[in-house]
Amino acid sequence: MTSTKWFTLCLAGCALLLSACENQVRYTEDVQPILFSACLSCHDRDSEGYLNSGFSLDSYEAVMKGTNFGAVVVPGSPESSSLYLVIAHKTAPEIHMPPHTDEALAEGRGFSLSEKQTETIRLWIEQGAQNN
Repeated sequence: MTSTKWFTLCLAGCALLLSACENQVRYTEDVQPILFSACLSCHDRDSEGYLNSGFSLDSYEAVMKGTNFGAVVVPGSPESSSLYLVIAHKTAPEIHMPPHTDEALAEGRGFSLSEKQTETIRLWIEQGAQNN
């Protein structure tokens, strides 16, 4: 292989690595702010969501622990992660998150995450749901 071809190959590889790094979703910078602003009011340790399911969003460890019924995040598999499925509304309507009840909406809760927020969480799970 000539040195020009080798250099071109190395340059292309570096560009690929850099683009992958730019798209890395980080828990502390990208995911946690979404969960805290949109979900924590119902899923901290003193609220209805936690009391009903045992699911707290107050830390990475709590998110990964899941509910009384099991894990809600399967690293690498958004379609197997109930956290993603309920926020993307890919489940039965009665378990969509946030709940869209009249009471929740009247209290200023119950508004769906934006497509961008949902996609951020999907990508984080797909990328391994790391604590980064």
